[in-house]
Amino acid sequence: MADDVIDSVAPATDAPAQEERRGRGGDRGNRGGPGGNRGPGGNRGPGGRDGDRRRGGPRPAEGDDGNELIEKLVHINRVSKTVKGGKRFGFAALVVVGDGKGRVGFGHGKAREVPEAIAKATAAAKKAMIRVPLREGRTLHHDGYGHFGAGKVHVRSATQGTGIIAGGPMRAVFEALGVADVVTKSVGTNNPYNMVRATFAALGEQTSPRSVAQRRGKKVADLLARRGDITQAQAQAEADAVVA
Repeated sequence: MADDVIDSVAPATDAPAQEERRGRGGDRGNRGGPGGNRGPGGNRGPGGRDGDRRRGGPRPAEGDDGNELIEKLVHINRVSKTVKGGKRFGFAALVVVGDGKGRVGFGHGKAREVPEAIAKATAAAKKAMIRVPLREGRTLHHDGYGHFGAGKVHVRSATQGTGIIAGGPMRAVFEALGVADVVTKSVGTNNPYNMVRATFAALGEQTSPRSVAQRRGKKVADLLARRGDITQAQAQAEADAVVA
């Protein structure tokens, strides 16, 4: 008789405890309740931080003036660090960023995951952007040479319709810069880091006729006329078209 009494009383005492646990936010409350982690106001719900990130999607990279930037992933490499317990693997990314209108930069980033390494490299590239004067907005003003380490790079201006004659990392730099016609040659190494740095060394020496004329106290038309292959009228027309 005593056992029957205990069996009949036990479910009645456990029921309030279960209801109390559910009311305080048990597993079902956390996943579906108003204040749960996955509910409407939780981190994973439509109004949470993760929900905003999924709904908004990746934001386009923007420059200081609000224009969208062109991002080029040049190279990604897996690196490892030997520690006491074994090896820790990570990734190194090389990214080139430009606005397609004469500004370009490159950056390098390392992280345990690929997306984080690319994000670090992109942020570094945005901070190190330089401005390169372009002729007619499509090619370089004059030939150039740059080197870094074992990398040696020759760049030459080209006529309209030539296209980008460059390979690998150099092509990514000119595409992000906005150059449409250029002829290049890389000698010495195919290391992407040295090639990109050598290309930037060559681009850093580019000068426009307007800046040279201001430095020498002359007119742009006078400098262009000294080339010998154009007349004074053609030189004046080209001088009027020079904007940088």
